[in-house]
Formats: sequence, structure tokens, C-alpha cells
Amino acid sequence: MTHVLIIGGSDAGISAALRIREMAPKTKVTILLADDYPNFSICGLPFYLSGEVTDWHNLAHRTKDDIVREGIELLTRHRATLISPEKRSVTTIGPNGKIIEITYDKLIIGTGAVSSKPPVEGVDLAGVFFLRWMEDSFKLHTYLDECKPSSAIIIGGGYIGLEMADAFTVRGVKVTLVEYFPTVLNTVHTSFGKMVEDELKRHGVEVHSGTAVDKIQQNGERLLLTGSSGFSATGNLVLVAAGAKPESEIAKGAGILLNPQGAIKVNQFMETNIPNIYAAGDCVETWHQLLQKNVYMPLGTTAHKQGRVAGENAVGGKREFQGSLGTQVVKVFDLAIARTGLREEEARQAGYDPLTVSFETWDHKVYYPGAHPFNIRVTADVNTKAILGAQIIGHYQGEVAKRIDIFATAIFHRMSVEQLNDLDLSYTPPLSSPWDPVQMAVQAWSKQLNKTG
Repeated sequence: MTHVLIIGGSDAGISAALRIREMAPKTKVTILLADDYPNFSICGLPFYLSGEVTDWHNLAHRTKDDIVREGIELLTRHRATLISPEKRSVTTIGPNGKIIEITYDKLIIGTGAVSSKPPVEGVDLAGVFFLRWMEDSFKLHTYLDECKPSSAIIIGGGYIGLEMADAFTVRGVKVTLVEYFPTVLNTVHTSFGKMVEDELKRHGVEVHSGTAVDKIQQNGERLLLTGSSGFSATGNLVLVAAGAKPESEIAKGAGILLNPQGAIKVNQFMETNIPNIYAAGDCVETWHQLLQKNVYMPLGTTAHKQGRVAGENAVGGKREFQGSLGTQVVKVFDLAIARTGLREEEARQAGYDPLTVSFETWDHKVYYPGAHPFNIRVTADVNTKAILGAQIIGHYQGEVAKRIDIFATAIFHRMSVEQLNDLDLSYTPPLSSPWDPVQMAVQAWSKQLNKTG
């Protein structure tokens, strides 16, 4: 019987295992999981910490019993320490400290990522937290419940930092957010970043963008942060949300090639350079559809897709991972901010001739109560009229995610602005307009091109 061994039981690992069970039910599938929490929604941690999700068990996509019922052997609290490609084996340390060696026919690495630790003095002090895995959330949740802090400082204005600013505020904790780049959420245009900063400030969050933190030190019962341009702030706790880096040491030790960011190099079949070893998820590089090259872009949606491809190919399939556009959406208080594809400067660097047009409209017919403004930025190529990227900011109830998904679908299929304009999209006054906002935005793009052309 063929044995597929999977290291990691998060998005990529579980997706791979389930696909194997679908494609080759007689295959033996074993998952090695370093902790005790398989297939949990890591993206849901801020909402558990805010109290909006009251029970952490609800974050599980599937329970352990659900996974086992699929015919998958699940070994929790088994930390893989060594891959031996020659022996086709993985050495692991079990919960009792016992070292065991497990052989495989095919191996899938889905070790994920770890929180980036910035070069800040004092980052290991008590009261400084990271947020990546379930156990991280338990430590922070216990601190919030038992110590009842009145203030928190967040280092990093990306997705996790913004969601946690929202979460802490919901709990009544005063938040100071520090971002190194000129504005928060540097994956979108600075004008959108400024709108997000305004939304944070409107809800009482103190924002310091364009600021580098140099030191964290104990200051009585509080922590003191100092940094560039005379920055200084104190809080009861510090959350470091400075991004993630691939967990790839075990792969490197086995002779598997890594890219400059430390991500495992894979082809679109999710194969590594070593036969019979696949990799997927936040530990690997990702094929970018528009750039036509691999980049490091860890996303949960991507991890699910890559895991499914790796699982299918491990049992004889020949499916290619079709790539990613970096499609994302985040809710920050009353706003939703979304993006897909390339920003103008990225498109120009990639050899396109981009034009970006900003357009403001309403999320639905303004005469129906509850209409909110939509800001849309569309980037398309001047020569081919192909859509290259889009960004949207609007009220979180205004179906921002739906609209960015339309753009993502259009880019995936290499559609032009006119082809998107021709789409037969749904309409009812409480939800849209006869011309959907995305279509009005590409019409504005065409109008601007005609003016400048």
C-alpha cells in the first residue's frame, strides 16, 4: 500500500490529505502535527481574541474525529526533526519524547510560516506577544482575561495588526499602532492607507506611521517603546505583527532548495527538487499569474489550493497550481479594504504600460437606505486594455469582497476592461446599480484613456 506522509496539519496539509482520500482511497495517509490543533482557522484568531467568536473550538474547520473518520492517521504533538530522502523517512519526536522514524513513499511538506521577529531590543520581554498559531492566541487570551490590560501597542500595520487593533478596541483596550511604512496596509495605495488610518483614529486608535521601533523596555508595570523621530509610547502589552517568514529549516536540512526569502522552491506541480517530495502552503514560493514567476506571498486561500494540487499529484495526478494574484480583503472597524493583481508601480516594473484611474460611486442605488461610498482604483495596460489590478475601499456591508472577486476573476481570465464591462452582473437597488460599481470603474478608466490618448 502506498504511504503518503504529510508534515503539517494546517490548511495545506489537510487539503492535501483530503484530496488524496478522494483520488486514491486505498492510499495510507499520515499527518504529523507539531501541536494539538489540526485544521484550525488561523485567520479567525483576532475574532476569538476580540470575543466575537466566544469559543476557540469553533475555529476548527474539522475536528480531530472528522479528520480520522476520513481515513487519515493523525499524529498530534509529533514534531518532525529530520527528513532523509535516501531512506524515504522522517524522524519525529512524539509527545512523550520518544524518537520514531516513519517511512514514506511520497512526502508533502506543509510546515507553514513563523512570525517574523524584527531586530528590536527587548522583543523577548514578558508582555510581548506574537500571533501566528493557536497556542499564541491562548497565551494572549489568558493575559487579556487575567491581567485586564488597559492599553496595548501593536508593531505592524498589516492585516493582523489592523484586525488586532479592532479586536483590542472591541475589548475596551486603548490601542497605539506603529507602522514602519508611510501608511498602514502598504499592500494598497497610500491614499487608501490614509483612509484606513482615519478609520482607526475615528475609533480611538493612536497611529504612528513612518516610524521604526528600536527598543522595548520595562517601565514599572508597563512596557516602554522608543523609536525613530522621537517616538515614545507605553502600554501594558505589546503585540508584534511584523509579517511572517517560511518555516523551512527541515526542508533545507534535507537538501531541498530554498529561494532568497527562505521559501521552499517548487514548480507548479508543487514538486521540490528532490523526487517524491512535494511542498505547499506558507512554507513555499507561489506562482504569480501576472508576473509569471514565483514570489513569496503566504495566503490561506493559496495554501488550500496548493495543498490540493500536491495531494492529487502525490497519488499520480498531473495537476498544475494555476497561480495567485494576491487577492485579499480585510475588515477594519466599519471599513473593508480589498486588493488583487498588481499596483501601478509593480505593473510598470513588470514591463507593462499601466494606467490607474480612481473612481468613487455608491455600493448600491443611493435612493435605497443605507448606501455607502465606494472608492475603486483600477489599473490596466494602455496597449492591450487588459486589467492588471484593482483596489476597493468601502463600508464592510457593501459587498467589497464580491466586487474584488469580480476583478480577480477578470484578471485570471486575462479580460480587458471592455470584456468586464460586457459581463451580465446581477442588480437590485438594495445591492447594486444597473451598471455594477466595477463596471462603472472600468468605464471611467476607458474615459480617462481616451482623454490622455
